[in-house]
Amino acid sequence: MQYAIATDLNRCVGCLSCTVACKSANTVPIGEFWNKVLRIGPNKREGMDFPNVEMYFLTVQCQHCAHPECVAVCPTEASTKREDGTVQIDKAKCIGCQFCVMACPYGVRYLNKDEKVVEKCTLCEQKIAQGELPQCVSQCGGRARYFGDAEKGIKSFEGPIDPFTLYGKDNSYAASRDGRVTLGDYIEPFDESTDVYQLPDVGNGPSFYYIMRNHKWYK
Repeated sequence: MQYAIATDLNRCVGCLSCTVACKSANTVPIGEFWNKVLRIGPNKREGMDFPNVEMYFLTVQCQHCAHPECVAVCPTEASTKREDGTVQIDKAKCIGCQFCVMACPYGVRYLNKDEKVVEKCTLCEQKIAQGELPQCVSQCGGRARYFGDAEKGIKSFEGPIDPFTLYGKDNSYAASRDGRVTLGDYIEPFDESTDVYQLPDVGNGPSFYYIMRNHKWYK
């Protein structure tokens, strides 16, 4: 099992709902982020002239890597990779040495100066343990983010149902909160061999996926 998130970058509008939802659900301190949204571009590809440029938003958080270097360098085994594929931190064991912060190739760990322990995205373990979606997925306004087990294929990943599809059926709060759609059934078609990307792999094996059609992927 390898829990992960797949993000359709063609649908992401950079609204930062995922960032705000994450901070609210996990009480992330002011000035720190478990989930960042980066603007890539504007860039001009060969054959393109201004104002015909392209740009996209890239969500970056802990990638819950297959071979996390942060786990390898932790001297107290505070950082561990679990059976569900997520990388978690045991705050009772963390001594705040920040070896893991320096080892992370994506810069997504930080030291909580008040608690003197390292923190990062947990993939909302408190929610997925109860069968819920991570907060950044459930609150994505563009329906761009989907969660699931990478070993079952990203088309099986799930996201919240679009409330507009409930019109005339069951448009209750409970239905819109609990309803699910799969990535493969909901988003626009894509080619898994050419339209699916991951952050640079330096031997750690990032687990999150990014879908982008008709754009150049800038590493």
